[in-house]
Amino acid sequence: MSFTGRREILFLYTVKDANPNGDPLNQNHPRYDEDTEQVLVSDVRIKRTIRDQWVREGKYVFVDGESKTLKTRFEELRKLTGKSTGKEVLGECLDTRLFGVTFALDKEAFSWTGPVQFKWGRSLHAATFEFIQGTAAFATKEDSQQRSFRNEYKVPFALIAVYGIANQYAARFTGASDQDLEDLAAALWTGTDNLITRSKTEHKARLYLEIEYRDGFNGKIGSLDEKLVLLSRTGEKLDRDAQKALRGLDEVMVDVLPLVEALKKHQKVIKQVKVIHDPELLLKGEDDLKGLGFLALETR
Repeated sequence: MSFTGRREILFLYTVKDANPNGDPLNQNHPRYDEDTEQVLVSDVRIKRTIRDQWVREGKYVFVDGESKTLKTRFEELRKLTGKSTGKEVLGECLDTRLFGVTFALDKEAFSWTGPVQFKWGRSLHAATFEFIQGTAAFATKEDSQQRSFRNEYKVPFALIAVYGIANQYAARFTGASDQDLEDLAAALWTGTDNLITRSKTEHKARLYLEIEYRDGFNGKIGSLDEKLVLLSRTGEKLDRDAQKALRGLDEVMVDVLPLVEALKKHQKVIKQVKVIHDPELLLKGEDDLKGLGFLALETR
């Protein structure tokens, strides 16, 4: 049965000495806003983090990250699921139920709008981007003593916020369930911690907040990430130079009071708010958040 209550999602994670989302058309430079100098992370990167975790767990996903044709992947899944048509096979896949799909193979073609959509992630502060050069492991030629060079970019530190929304009406067409949303929340947290590659190590989940609205509510608070304010550890606002100088989570706190006020204004239509919190992330207004009667808190 598809989920019936609308959801809004807020996810915070840190990146240290890594490349959160390289742009292949710009020498893999970390994506960023040229005006504000905030780090950007595409919704595609967020979904990949989730999918990769599902693959590790052996769950059915349509886009598994491997290089293969649509026909090859469909045949693999058809054998695994025991289903025959495209809609039947993709109805077994977590990513297509939640993120949607456009399918066209042989005589069958259809398109599902994904119930879950993410806005581009954005750091809560301006950041710096460092260009690193080094030598590769091997020489450029058989008879050469000169090794080739490698270039890479990294972000010394960033606290990134991601906002998402789950649309109950689209879920009617894809069959996305409450359990699917639980699997998404778990994979977003664990999958971020499992980004252990050379360019992605030191990604760490810090906060997951999910608002579940009562059945029949069709609105939203919207842009939950914009209802957070990054402050210094002692509670002062940071100018851009101070933001760019940040190098660790122990230098900052996040003011959640604007978000708490928004939750209070919508309390009549909220069924519950689920929060997973890493206590290393200091929250201004944490007691106010915990004081909400409809909140379920888990510390990790």
